[in-house]
Amino acid sequence: MKAKNQRLTLLILAVAAVLGAVLLGMSALKDQAAYFYAPADVTRKGVPLDQAVRIGGMVEEGSIRHAEDGVTIDFVVGDETEATIPVRFTGIVPDLFKEGSGVVAEGRFLPSGLFVASEILAKHDENYMPPELAGDKHKIETLE
Repeated sequence: MKAKNQRLTLLILAVAAVLGAVLLGMSALKDQAAYFYAPADVTRKGVPLDQAVRIGGMVEEGSIRHAEDGVTIDFVVGDETEATIPVRFTGIVPDLFKEGSGVVAEGRFLPSGLFVASEILAKHDENYMPPELAGDKHKIETLE
């Protein structure tokens, strides 16, 4: 076999191997590719109880309840389809966490349907303004 044919054969085999690896990886990650599950997705498809997942949505107005221990909070995450997920988190929440704001919570579902979060990430919109500048219009105008 000529050297040119050997190189072409090796190149074809390498491309096939890389393509096979990519397809195998995509197949393994097809259910895990989403950054988070929305409440409607959980209601529609369900989520395994023994698997760590992320859920995301809006913190429902009037749903935040602080436990007597001072560090545990219960709240409800909802979305535009009116589907909701009850969430419990023990720890310190981010400064941006509040009712009506976006949130991504990482944790596990209990058989009762309660989501026990191990981490809370608060989301903000594109109009975010640091607290130091939010009250001072003069500083905001000088930054623009």
